[in-house]
Amino acid sequence: MSLSSIYTALLWPRLEEPEPRESPGELELQARWFAGEFGTEFRTTDGRRVEIAQFGVWNRGAGPDFLDAAVSFDGRNAQRGAIELDLDPADWEVHGHGANPDFEQVVLHLYVHERAGRENFTRTALHRLVPRVRIDPRALVDLPPATPPLARLGRCSAPLRELGDARALTVLTAAARHRLERKSARFQRLTEAHGRDEALWQMLASALGYRENALPLHLLAQRLPLRLLRARRADASALLFGLAGFVHGDEFGADETRAYLRQLWERWWPWRGEWTRLVLPRGSWRLRATRPANHPQRRVAALAALAAEWPKVTALAEAPRLARATHRLARELRDEFWEHHFTLRSARQERRIALLGPARVREILANVLYPALLPERPELWEEYLALPAVLTNRRAETAAARLFGGTTVLRARLPRTVAVQQGLLQVYEDFCLRDATDCARCQFPERVRRFGER
Repeated sequence: MSLSSIYTALLWPRLEEPEPRESPGELELQARWFAGEFGTEFRTTDGRRVEIAQFGVWNRGAGPDFLDAAVSFDGRNAQRGAIELDLDPADWEVHGHGANPDFEQVVLHLYVHERAGRENFTRTALHRLVPRVRIDPRALVDLPPATPPLARLGRCSAPLRELGDARALTVLTAAARHRLERKSARFQRLTEAHGRDEALWQMLASALGYRENALPLHLLAQRLPLRLLRARRADASALLFGLAGFVHGDEFGADETRAYLRQLWERWWPWRGEWTRLVLPRGSWRLRATRPANHPQRRVAALAALAAEWPKVTALAEAPRLARATHRLARELRDEFWEHHFTLRSARQERRIALLGPARVREILANVLYPALLPERPELWEEYLALPAVLTNRRAETAAARLFGGTTVLRARLPRTVAVQQGLLQVYEDFCLRDATDCARCQFPERVRRFGER
């Protein structure tokens, strides 16, 4: 008799009825789904066979519950996408998912409660019908779920552990170098198309926007070339805010902000008719679930400040210590209004808010300045390797969970640097995101093992 069956015999038969257990809440159901307690094979409400090839990763921000999942329907090739779990099938519409572009990538909608006499559909903003699966909490073992990791530990974790810390660092450093060279190539293509200053201007705009607002800020830099802003310096801020769609003439607000807003409007108004067609629609920006200091209006203000100080930006190319010079420039960027406001409508903050904080400066160094300057200044590679990482993101944390078992384990083994972070991101994009078999056919573990045998 196995240990499990011995314990089961101690539990059953029960001498009295167990106390009824409350239905698990949505967060617990998500945790148990992610842990695989519901299984991997299901039927959709319209009878199709569903197999979960990869559960994806927890989304700790706005949007669907699980990202980068892989789901197969009727034995076909797995589809990459997101998974949403709701208690009630009607929650899809009640919560506004059907009108939210962030949910366009959902490939499977899970729900719990069956509602008799009421028919619901799961459609995206583009009217795509999303397959649905009902999960039954009664099938769960009556145990509290463990706190799930951000992602499952991958097969590559064992060969990376056997490789040793020094050689594991070599792998990530090589991936970081590859990533840096790809970004250098992109900068070179932009330079050939638009000139060096415009290429730097566009890449800086993208880096200011984080992942959520990188595209609209890049579009803004494309539609408002640096040469135009430098020629119209007095109007530069107004042009940027106007073309971003943030100035309408009716948001003059409280007394303390009225003067600034009226100045923006009066300088934007003469340009408005000529530029209306290029104004970014409001839906271009991610305004929700954004930290106040990272609000896109503040990023537009930072972009305007960089345009005003452009000679200092270009002088970074000759700075002996690039990181130190860039941090110094960031501290010198000043704007009386934006040093005390989070948005155009927010109340004044007594403490000074930096236009560019240390974490954003390091992102600019890693994604723009080192890639742009390294081909001409190869000595910057050593400085890049020493650059400490401050800001993390979901993909880097997911990669750490897949390769090393989490950031805590990773930091105990390897230095907390931008290079390690960038190497993790590159491995994640090249292997984890291209594998829809939950590691079963991923080539990275075997390649790491062969590297260790050299």
